[in-house]
Amino acid sequence: MNFRSVLAIEGVLLIFLGLFMLIPAGFSLYYREDDLSAILISAGISVTVGLVLRLGFRLNGDLRLKDSYATVSLGWLLAAFFGALPFYLSGYIPSLTDAFFESMSGFTTTGASILANVEALPHGLLLWRSLTQWLGGMGIIVLSLAILPLLGVGGMQLFKAEIPGPVPDKLRPRIQETAKILWGVYALLSLAEVLLLMAGRMSLFDSLCHTFATMATGGFSTKNASIAHFHSLYIEVVVIFFMFLAGTNFSLHYHGVRGRLQAYWKSEEFRFYLGFVAGGIVLVTLANLLAGPAGLFGALRQSSFQVVSILTTTGFATVDFGHWAPAGQMILLLLMFFGGCAGSTGGSIKILRVMILLKQGRVELRKLLHPHAVLPVRVDGRVVSPVIVSNVLAFVFLYFIIFVVASLLMSLMGLDLVSAFSSVAAMLGNVGPGLGLVGPAANYLHIPAAGKCLLSFCMLAGRLEIYTLLILLTSDFWQK
Repeated sequence: MNFRSVLAIEGVLLIFLGLFMLIPAGFSLYYREDDLSAILISAGISVTVGLVLRLGFRLNGDLRLKDSYATVSLGWLLAAFFGALPFYLSGYIPSLTDAFFESMSGFTTTGASILANVEALPHGLLLWRSLTQWLGGMGIIVLSLAILPLLGVGGMQLFKAEIPGPVPDKLRPRIQETAKILWGVYALLSLAEVLLLMAGRMSLFDSLCHTFATMATGGFSTKNASIAHFHSLYIEVVVIFFMFLAGTNFSLHYHGVRGRLQAYWKSEEFRFYLGFVAGGIVLVTLANLLAGPAGLFGALRQSSFQVVSILTTTGFATVDFGHWAPAGQMILLLLMFFGGCAGSTGGSIKILRVMILLKQGRVELRKLLHPHAVLPVRVDGRVVSPVIVSNVLAFVFLYFIIFVVASLLMSLMGLDLVSAFSSVAAMLGNVGPGLGLVGPAANYLHIPAAGKCLLSFCMLAGRLEIYTLLILLTSDFWQK
């Protein structure tokens, strides 16, 4: 492995991380709160370590596949560790394990928290908490590719190793141009949401924090009651709309910004995604209507928000769905396994993989009647290669193997069956809130330290689409 190049790139990532910490430091200075020194010290440590790595090691030739997988996995681990320093050094999260869990939850856009009282945090830490999600949403590596020419070496390998989805969309021949386009669309949509939330009388600070969490499909809020705190139908509608956009393939947004709106409907995956959203809302609304006296409008309002929030793996809440009827809770639990579109900031299995699985299942059924027929899987009229179909089948198999094993380990740590299963489903899918002891009105503080480490692994595995992380655990990876 080309360790020099890997460490040089990690140095650049840490420098960026430290510089981004100056943004929440500015808010701490403005509000004159006691987290300023901790954030500045954390920024200084991150930049210093980054400079040592960058100056001590130089890029040496092209990045190979091994180098790319190691760079991405190590990069996210380092981001989570150094990103935890402001929480830990400020004393607001005195346990390093808890601070790492909170930071990993942020960068992987999971949104799970160990904080019992979010509103007790000063503005600087609250903004940093949301900013980690915004950075992690489109990806730290992709950000670096967008603004650092030196990372153009082997850039496509890094892009494939990190970008969500089974088929990364390369919009331009040069990977740097693709990264800039993705981040440009991401920033443009973020700005639009900030302005719309402010139009709903949300403060600039809260608008920024909730926009960062929405566009990253992260779910961190500045309020203990999440979006329910604002008691505003307008704000809920705005957040639903941008959660839906964040769960859509960003290459479609690029075409949409350029005036090619027909690209959305031409995408079979988008139509499938839209169908899942609509179907989920109808089913959960019916389940809530049959179980309680909320009324049609109330049931539709609550169901619409939670279905979009869970399906896109954002994790915001306007109601404690842990008190819903079992049917409504079961539907939300199942939606945790679907996620948004490929190329979105959402987590979980992804709609495109679900499509390919269903189409492959249909092919197998038809082959029982026509054993000699050639029946390829098609998406958008194009044949999906057997290699991709095999990749999808293996991915889903590994996803559920991790889910079952991790759920068993969580149950051995004392969690009840519902809490164990839903916590792993929420972490692996980067959703955030689960059911039972880890529901939307609870947190993950009571989870044992070993459990938090296991769930942190699940968060990272889910964010990096399993293969990128698991390949580091194979013997073949470390052989010459």
